[in-house]
Amino acid sequence: MSRAFVKESDQDLSSLPELEISPHPNFVTASGHDALVRRVRELEAERTEARSAGDEARLARVARDLRYFQARRDSARLVVPAGTPDAVRFGTRVELAYADGRQAAFRLVGEDESDPGAGLIAYVAPLARALMGLQVGDELTVGGVPATIVAISA
Repeated sequence: MSRAFVKESDQDLSSLPELEISPHPNFVTASGHDALVRRVRELEAERTEARSAGDEARLARVARDLRYFQARRDSARLVVPAGTPDAVRFGTRVELAYADGRQAAFRLVGEDESDPGAGLIAYVAPLARALMGLQVGDELTVGGVPATIVAISA
């Protein structure tokens, strides 16, 4: 029988794939660590609700997510950037001026707190790796456009 005709409640809940844990060190900012702790608490509360409701599918999903976020919380390595950084490092904010007149700012953060749309890029992302160690005035090419680092802050 095609899987298209199987109800979700008939599926083997133990077959949910585990969420992949990154092989990179789990560096986090203070806000990233707080977010991991908060997410574990939220999932623990959701697990309690799912148990009370007898919702096995939800319980399986929450249990899997909880294993992931507990592992990430437990392996987190808090990194506090220097007060006045002289080079791009984990946790720093970098401002770029592009040759075409655009400007952009990024903060290098942990993988779980990455949100490129909000200017938060994972320290293992290609742009972050290209920025690491550079200083104000250094130049690089981003997406084919030349850019200059104009500011670095904690």
